[in-house]
Formats: sequence, structure tokens, C-alpha cells
Amino acid sequence: MSNVFSLLTLPTTSSAFSALRTTAAVDESQSASPLHKVPRLDTDSDSGSASRRHRDAPTASAKGVVLVRITGEPPQLPLEKRNDVLSNQLRRCIRLMLTRESADALPLTYERIYAICRYVVCEARDGEGLMMTLKLELEQCVGRLRGSLLDGAASGVSWIAEIVEACAWFEKQTNLLESVLTYLDRVHMSKEKIAQSVRGLAFGLFSSQILLYSPIVNKMNDGIKKWIDWERENRKPHEQQARVADLIGHLQIHNCYQTFESYYLELITGYYSAESEKLATSVDKDALYFLNYCTSCIDEEVTRSKELLPRSSWNIVLEAVERALLTQRVQWLAKEGLPKLLNNKDMEGLSTIYHLSFRVNGLKELNVQFKIYVESMVRSIVQDSARDEEMVDRLLEFKAFADRALHRAFADPVVSAAPSTSDVKKQPNKDFGYALIDAFTVGFKARRNKPAEMIAKHIDRLMRKGQRGASDAEFEAQLDAVLALYRFTDDKDVFRTFYHRALAKRLLLERSASDDFELAMLKKLKEQYDPEFSMGDHMFNDLILSRETIKEHHSRLSEKSDGQKLNVMILQQSFWPFSPRKTDIDLPLKMQVEIDNFANFYKKKHQGHKLDWDHGLGTANLRANFKGGEKELSVSLYQAVILLLFNETTRTSFADIKANTRMENEELRRTLQSLACGKKKVLKKLPPGRDVDDQDVFEFNDTFTDPRPKVHINSIQAKETPEESKRTQTYIEGDRKHYLDAAIVRIMKARKQLMYEQLKTETIEAVKKHFVPEVSNIKQRIESLVEQEYLRRDEEETNMYIYVA
Repeated sequence: MSNVFSLLTLPTTSSAFSALRTTAAVDESQSASPLHKVPRLDTDSDSGSASRRHRDAPTASAKGVVLVRITGEPPQLPLEKRNDVLSNQLRRCIRLMLTRESADALPLTYERIYAICRYVVCEARDGEGLMMTLKLELEQCVGRLRGSLLDGAASGVSWIAEIVEACAWFEKQTNLLESVLTYLDRVHMSKEKIAQSVRGLAFGLFSSQILLYSPIVNKMNDGIKKWIDWERENRKPHEQQARVADLIGHLQIHNCYQTFESYYLELITGYYSAESEKLATSVDKDALYFLNYCTSCIDEEVTRSKELLPRSSWNIVLEAVERALLTQRVQWLAKEGLPKLLNNKDMEGLSTIYHLSFRVNGLKELNVQFKIYVESMVRSIVQDSARDEEMVDRLLEFKAFADRALHRAFADPVVSAAPSTSDVKKQPNKDFGYALIDAFTVGFKARRNKPAEMIAKHIDRLMRKGQRGASDAEFEAQLDAVLALYRFTDDKDVFRTFYHRALAKRLLLERSASDDFELAMLKKLKEQYDPEFSMGDHMFNDLILSRETIKEHHSRLSEKSDGQKLNVMILQQSFWPFSPRKTDIDLPLKMQVEIDNFANFYKKKHQGHKLDWDHGLGTANLRANFKGGEKELSVSLYQAVILLLFNETTRTSFADIKANTRMENEELRRTLQSLACGKKKVLKKLPPGRDVDDQDVFEFNDTFTDPRPKVHINSIQAKETPEESKRTQTYIEGDRKHYLDAAIVRIMKARKQLMYEQLKTETIEAVKKHFVPEVSNIKQRIESLVEQEYLRRDEEETNMYIYVA
């Protein structure tokens, strides 16, 4: 009886099995899945039925169904031949899977391919042969792909779509091969300790022969360049941007992304370096425009990076853009752009230029320009003598702005240490803080002594005005801001002297808004700035003792006595910054009598004490009758003495006033100006004008009006006049000579002999808490001490000074 294998060799005229599709035959004992018994084609099994079926069967040329009965077991092929058959089938399947243009269907199912792979690797032990077959087919596949990519008509950005499609197809087929050839990966390669897998073999060939192949790389780079150039020119995403993102993803899969990144960074560096050069060297170059351009480009590149590139590349691209734009421009940008931003008070711009400079290591240059700008501004304010009265206000305003810039722009983020919070605070850059301090200190030196004087006068104005509705904390903050300026001046003795004089006037004229704030300020100055401010405590003690003394004097007088209206302040000369006047004005007789009575009382109580009177700091309250009604005038004692002259006459001349008061010319002119040329004119000057001349005549202004019943007439004497300021400066210079003399003698007495440079250095160190002397002044004082024979020069070394005991 014929079997199925002999039937397969029937003559070609037979069409019995023309529609039969063969499959691989595998022994049941050796197959991945056991063979099943083949069912009979007919249920009759006896010989008669078989004979009838054979007799009734149609001939070969007849049309119809052919029934064939197969009996017995199939013959077994030799093992070697069977292995060849299965290997050839597997090779054909691999080739078809790696042929992109093939339209043929796989001859075997994926399950049968998987089973054959298992047989070849595990039973036939031919994993090495299968590996070689796979490698050969992969090489041919990659070669075909490379040819199609190079020979295609597409170019530029359009070509990127082709390589993306090729990558996607190859990765898909590789995944399929990896699945059906699992036994090759997990059994053969593992047993033979081969590091390369099916995927590794496929991707390695694809990377080296396509993605890293120079002609392919050149075409890829050309497409990338045209894409990025188009986006930069049009400032919007290209329609093929998604394809570029896909390409980047495929390059990452094949570990070829580094090649793309290197070229991408090269394009960034070249493009932005050229743009930077063009903008910085153009005729109409503008640092602020350049800064805005940099910010715009950086934002654009960061956005593009986040849309296309892996996270690991974001900072790398950012740094490349910043370096290309700014590395050669930091100095120019800091020198030209920073002053403009500071002038415009542009905090956002300042923060931008700071952080850009930080990222390209340009903070040092930015700090230098910041210091130069601040020093220049402070110097210009200090040297503007026409606006001396506004000096401190302008310095405070500028200092407040500089502090804001320091805390908001020139600052680095600091993440809170508390694990429960994610707040980010900013910490000012210390170098910029030191630059700010140094700039103010150097700027103050542009005009020695004056800043310290004006700071003291500004505090005086604040103490006179008081809080004016501000809270205690707000008023204290104003005072602290002024004292912060005091730290920048080297002329501590100037501030101390003017402050003491202003404090004395406030206390004596009762112009201070709050004794509590006065005491608090003295305590702060004494503890935080200079121990010599303890003089203020003695002033308050004198005032307390004065009130007790005058109270005792009043108790000895009758209630109707004019002496009850007298108030005298007894001051110890060593604690108050006033020198006794050599001459003073003549007071009206009644005033002088009461003053003499008090002097007699005081001398009886304190024998040996000497009283020197200073009427220039006195005050008085007068009742004056005008057509509009009676007013109470609060005036200085000098003003009162002049006004009382008009009780005897309604008109008098400058010469008569001087003769009756014996007041000094300048003092008299200032006092008459305050009465006849100010806002509240209780006297009329003839002829009218702001200056007082010797020929002027004054008369009582009975038409004077004021809505308030009590009128305070400002006294020029209560202010620091230019003449008095000059006298104070002269007094300070005299004190400085004494300071220097004492310091030099003290140093030489301890050291016995010193070279000039050493003596100069130690002298500056000794007096720097009070002031920083000029070298020329130190040299003058040394020469003066040599003349006075406190020191002498060495006979051989002229720069050596020796102490004379």
C-alpha cells in the first residue's frame, strides 16, 4: 500500500495533492510538540469497503474529491538530513522577516519557528550555525537598508522621515526575531557565555553600518541643520519637528544619541557665537538689547530642548547657548548694561544679568562694575554741595535701592533646611555685599567731614519732627537707616561733635519730640558705635539738676514776682559742646535783674562755681497786640530783645537796634531776617528785600495775622549756621591735632624708637576709631613734636625717630 511520502513523488500528470501545503515533519519524540495520530479519511476499515472505494474512485482526469487512506508510520529521514531541512526552513523565515520589500508570507507560523529554533539549539546542538545564519541575514538586511537610504531622492528635513521609518521597521523586526529566537538568546548564548544577544547583534550592525556610517551621518546632519536653521529663522516649530523627536528617540535606543548631541551642540555654538559677535560689534550695538536677545534665545532653546531632547541634555544645551552668547561679552555687558539697568532700577533685568554672569563665571567682572557704579553715585551725591541739605535723603534713597538689588537681584537661591517645607529663599551674594560697603566708604571720602556732618544734622531733623504718625518701629527703622550711613564714614569725631551740638540745642530749646527716643538713640550710639556718646547722659543729668535748682529758687520768691517766669539751665562746661561767649547782648533791665537775682542765689548755694551766661540759646514767650487780635509769640531770646525795643517806638533803624542790643553784626542780621524776611513777618523792612543792610529801617507790622493763637517764629540761631559750622570744623581740626600728638607720644614712649613708616601705621591704628587721618597731617604732627623736643631724629638714619624722655 502506498504511503503519503511516496504519493508526494507522483508523476506530474497527477493533481491529487496540488493544493497540499507541506509543513515540517518532526518526530514525536523530538518535536517541541508531540505529533498527533492522523485520523482516517473514511470510517470503513475492512478490505471490502476499501475495494469498493478504490473501484468507485474517479480517474486521475476526472473532477471531484480524491479520498486517500494513509496507513502505517511515516518513514524516518536521516538525522543529518532532517537538521538541514529544518535549518533551511528557519533561514528562509529569518530572511523573509528581514526583507522590507518582500510581499511573501512566512511559510511557517511563529509558533513553528519558535519550535524549530528550540530543536536546532537544544536537540541538534547547532546554535552556532544558527547564530552565523542570523548574522549573515542581518548584514544583508542592513546593507539593503543602507543602500535604500543613500539612493533615495529625499534630502534635508524630508530625508529624516525616511531614516525614522527605517529605524522603526528594523526595531520592530528585531523585536520579532528576539521573540521567535528566544532559545538562541537564553540557551545557546548563555551556555557559550556569549555576551552579545540577538538584539545586541542586530542593533550593533544597524548602528555601525547605518547610524554611524559617514555618508548616512552626513545626510542626517544636513537634515538636522536645515531643520534647526528653519526654526531659528521663523521662530516657530517646523512641521517635521515630530520626526526629529522620533529620530532622537531611535538614536537613544541604538546608543548613538551622543553623535547627534555633539553635532547639535556644535550647531548651537557656531550659530550663537556668530550672533553674539554680530550684535556686540555692530555700529548701533546696545547692551540692553543684547541682554534681552540672550534671554529670548536661551528661553527658546530651553523650550526646544524640553520638547525634543532627553532630560540629561537640558543643562548641557543651556550651558552651550550661554557660553556661546556670553563668554566673550561679559565684560562689555557688565560695563555697558549694568549701569543702565541700575539707572532704570530694573530688578528683573539685574537678576537676569546676575544669573547669566554667574553661569559663565562672569560674576567677578559684574561685581567690579557694580562697585564702580555705586562708588560713582555716592561720590556724585556727596560732592554736590549745592544740594547738601538733600544729601542724606538722597543717600538713603540710593542705599535702599542698592539693598533691594542686593537681596532680590544679586542673590542666590537657598533651599530651606526644614524637610517639611519646599520654600526657596534668596541669600545675597557676599562679594556684592562687601563691594557695596567698600563703594559707600570710598564714596564718602570724596568729601571729608561733610557726610558725617550732614548725617548728624539729618538725625537732628528727625528728632525734632518726631514720629509724625509713624509707629515706634517705623520711626526706629528710619533712625537705623541713617545710622547705617554713619558706619561708612571715617570721620566719627565729626559726627559725634555735630550730634552733641544738635542734641544740646534740642534739649536746651526744648525742640526734641521725645526724650525716650533721645535716650534710646544715645544708648544705641554708645553701645554699638562709640563709648564717648556717654556725654549725652551727663546732659540729661544736668537738665534734671537744673529743674530742681530753679524750682528751689522759685520757692524763695513771691508768687507775683517776675522771677517766677525765669527758667535757667545750669550746664557743666565739660559735658556741653559750647564755648563761653566773650561778649553777649544787653538784656532789658527787668530781665537782667532777675538773672542777677538767680546768680546770687546759685553762688550762695554753690560757692566756688562760676556762671557764664549764653543768651544765644535762650527762648522767650511774648504777648503781642496786632489789629487782628492778641497773639503769643514763641521766639528766641535774641528775637525777644529786638521785639521789646518796639514797645518804645514803632520804627527804628538797623544802627539803633545794634546800639541798644550790642549784638554782633552777623548775629543781628540773621535775627532781623527771621523777624522781617521770613514767612511770619512781625516786622517790616524798608526797603523790602531778603538781605539786611546797615541802612535798613524796621517797623512793627501791626497787620500781621495768623490763624493760631500761639505763633512760633523760627530762629536762624536755632540752626547750624554756615559760620557756626565752620567754627565747629575748626574746633574738630584742633582736637584732631591733640589726638594725633597724644597717640604719637604714647606710641613712642612705649617703643622708644621707630621708623617713620612704622610710626605712621601705628598712629593710624591708634586713632581710627575717631577718624582716619591723612598722611600729611601725621607727618606735620611728627615734625611739630620734634620741634617741641618730644622726639628727635637719629643722627645716621633720618627716617628713624627716637623718644626723648
